[in-house]
Amino acid sequence: MWRLTQTPELHSRWDLRFSVIAPEAAQSAAADSPSRFRYERRLPFHTIRGTGVSLGERTGTRGARTSALVFSTRDPLSPLASGRGYWRYLPNADGSTTFITGYDYVPFAGRAGALLDRIILRRVVWWMTAWSFDRLRIWAETGTPPESWPLASAAAFWKAERPKASRCRSRPARAARDHDAMSEAPASLAGLAHE
Repeated sequence: MWRLTQTPELHSRWDLRFSVIAPEAAQSAAADSPSRFRYERRLPFHTIRGTGVSLGERTGTRGARTSALVFSTRDPLSPLASGRGYWRYLPNADGSTTFITGYDYVPFAGRAGALLDRIILRRVVWWMTAWSFDRLRIWAETGTPPESWPLASAAAFWKAERPKASRCRSRPARAARDHDAMSEAPASLAGLAHE
């Protein structure tokens, strides 16, 4: 699971939110040092580009690991202006891994963007995240490459084995301001700086 989520070339294969994730040159060789990256999300008539910083920690108690990131874009057409998030990997006695995530972001375009975020965007981002994580789960458990499940497969209701966002155990709060998705974020997230 760690390799599939922490290797940029593999991450962008399963995560619908990104078309490309590429590390920037001259990264530190230390395993637990921050890494800068650039990302792209290709849309039909536009490509959103941005940058970020991530930090993966492999030294948690009882084998737990965490990964934290911050990102931003100056693209005025991006629905997300900036954001932050974390992943927590908790090993289970049966050899499986419980994968927990939390994220938050600042929507684009001031008040209009905030209104669209409350009405629909936050739910779309949640769905994209959950669907992508189920596609990752299928890859990790069965070896079926994520490309076998393009976005159109979400509508293939007759295929029970397809990725489904509904397999995730949590959903966004009805009012985003009433829920702090970052309440359990690792301390390392606070130390990540992004220009």
